[in-house]
Amino acid sequence: MVIVLKEKDLQGLYVPIVTPFDEEFEVDAASFYNQAYNLFQDEIDGLVVNGTTGESPTITKDELGVLFATAQAARDAAHVDVPLIVGTGTNDTRSTVRKTAEAGKLGAEAALVVVPYYNRPSQQGIIEHFRQVAGVGVPVILYDVPHRTGVTLELDTVRTILDIDGVIGMKDSTPNTGLVTELTRLGSKPVLCGEDTLLYAALQSGAKGVMSASANVETERFVSFIRSFVNGAQEESRREFEELLPLIRLLFQEPNPAPIKWLLHQQGVIGSGALRLPLLPVTEGLQARLAVYL
Repeated sequence: MVIVLKEKDLQGLYVPIVTPFDEEFEVDAASFYNQAYNLFQDEIDGLVVNGTTGESPTITKDELGVLFATAQAARDAAHVDVPLIVGTGTNDTRSTVRKTAEAGKLGAEAALVVVPYYNRPSQQGIIEHFRQVAGVGVPVILYDVPHRTGVTLELDTVRTILDIDGVIGMKDSTPNTGLVTELTRLGSKPVLCGEDTLLYAALQSGAKGVMSASANVETERFVSFIRSFVNGAQEESRREFEELLPLIRLLFQEPNPAPIKWLLHQQGVIGSGALRLPLLPVTEGLQARLAVYL
């Protein structure tokens, strides 16, 4: 299946899927298939493999190949035309270019590329980073998450990156809706909200959709929330989001994706809630609060 992902397609609900591990901390492809198939059955609009929620810093090239092939198999079995996006961003431009090219060879419809972290590049350095990556030929989605990267993008920097040929939109995980409001006013390429507590506010401010880690669980409720908003039932959408908000807050009480994995394991979707260090399983106190969703 070949899907050509364009700017107009960046809308609705995209889910960065977890990467299940077995008790030996090896990739559990069977559990990954189950989760991907369930997400496709719930009619999501896009799937992100190897995102932050997928514990991307710990995933090897060979493991990514297994995960992507498994996602393709689940998509085929579900008979859906849903784009598969691969997280390829690093803090080294050459590595990011290489990983993005490899994702394209696997068949990824787009690459989710985070702003380079840790080495704190200048605004111009970040622009050049994305110019190099976009030159690979795989559609690129800019991922701005300053509380993880330690870098705050200026509005003009975002606009310049979004103007690059091959960059088709962005995932905005900034701590408020100011950026999406400004980009909407200026008529930019589409923005997906990646800050789960702001999903409804971001849609109201002009976001075309969301890329939500929380939607790994209670997926059909997130789909309903998005569909209500898109169909003009904004009051219904607001109510649905407010009902989801307590769950969203619990899922981020401890480092993502530990709470999500615990719930999916308890629900029997994945075989284990194991995480690779330095992430740890959820505490007993949070387990007790999450148990109301079982």
